[in-house]
Amino acid sequence: MKRYYIKCRAGRIEFFDILSEVDGGYMVRLTRISDGNEKTIEEFMSRHLFNLCIKTGYIFEMESAAAIA
Repeated sequence: MKRYYIKCRAGRIEFFDILSEVDGGYMVRLTRISDGNEKTIEEFMSRHLFNLCIKTGYIFEMESAAAIA
């Protein structure tokens, strides 16, 4: 399972885990942490959206995010 960091505003942490690959995309578990509150949801992410986010730098694989911090 791979984990990806999502760029977001200061004071907020967002990341997701890829749970499985399905037709046309991925099932992901998205976690948002803000002001001490944590929210986790599972949803579908299209392969097109995933590739676009990687290409634009909106998401980073967690290993990559640690290297640039």
